[in-house]
Amino acid sequence: MSASLSILGCGYLGSALASRALAEGWTVSALTRNSVTASKLRDLGVTQVVEANIEDDSWHQSLSPEQDFVVNCVGSSSPEVEGYVTSYVEGQNSAMNWLKEGRVGSYVFTSSCSVYPQTGRKLVDENSSCAGVSERGGLLLAAEQISFPPPPSIQRSFILRLGGIYGPGRHLMLEKVRNGQSFDGNADRILNLIHRDDGVGAILACLLSGDSNLGRIYNVTDGNHSPRGQIVEWLAGKLSLESPAFANDDEENTPNRKVSTNRIMEELEWSPTYSSFIEGYADLLT
Repeated sequence: MSASLSILGCGYLGSALASRALAEGWTVSALTRNSVTASKLRDLGVTQVVEANIEDDSWHQSLSPEQDFVVNCVGSSSPEVEGYVTSYVEGQNSAMNWLKEGRVGSYVFTSSCSVYPQTGRKLVDENSSCAGVSERGGLLLAAEQISFPPPPSIQRSFILRLGGIYGPGRHLMLEKVRNGQSFDGNADRILNLIHRDDGVGAILACLLSGDSNLGRIYNVTDGNHSPRGQIVEWLAGKLSLESPAFANDDEENTPNRKVSTNRIMEELEWSPTYSSFIEGYADLLT
């Protein structure tokens, strides 16, 4: 299959997506704010790489809005609230303004499970309430609502609420265990994780889904729902190290929920290759 794909906010996840798409023979263009990433994308064979911030309009004339697929997988420019406003809300507005001038088959925005504020290890799905979400999670919801439902120039729009992404080059928990650093918060808080490559697989499952799917919101995690302490203890055991301590309690109302992925597994027949942290971290430990 030959297709055109433009990746906005092409960083850690987007670079892996670009590599997969190029391997399939697709024509790939990318927008990134990072000059080092831009150089690596060019080395991969990405046809056109534009260096700019997604919230700016300066890149609109450099990338064609006539695409089979567009994926916005931008990350926040900073962990502060201002970074979320700039990258997600203003960035999504910029992307929609760009796309109004073209025609796109499918648009995917990678959001986050942080839109779910639930506590007490409750099971949540795409129909669960987001009332009471944190300020940052609320900004992600605002970005979702800008693109979903899609404007007329986009045939269908998908929102992927991803779990915590880890994989090659991004494994903070592993490095903290190696360095003997303590962890903040409770050991029994559930982590909803997703390996980078499975995140790419979920994006492709949306893009390649049948025409009867007019666009949906999907949760994307490995479905394992493991407590933080269990992951840390397993990593320490594999490294033959003492398990680091958890230094203090979580703040009140810190989200602690199990995110269901039944919808994407049933509707798109997607399933993670790395079905738990054990499979995912095994490759990173070698």
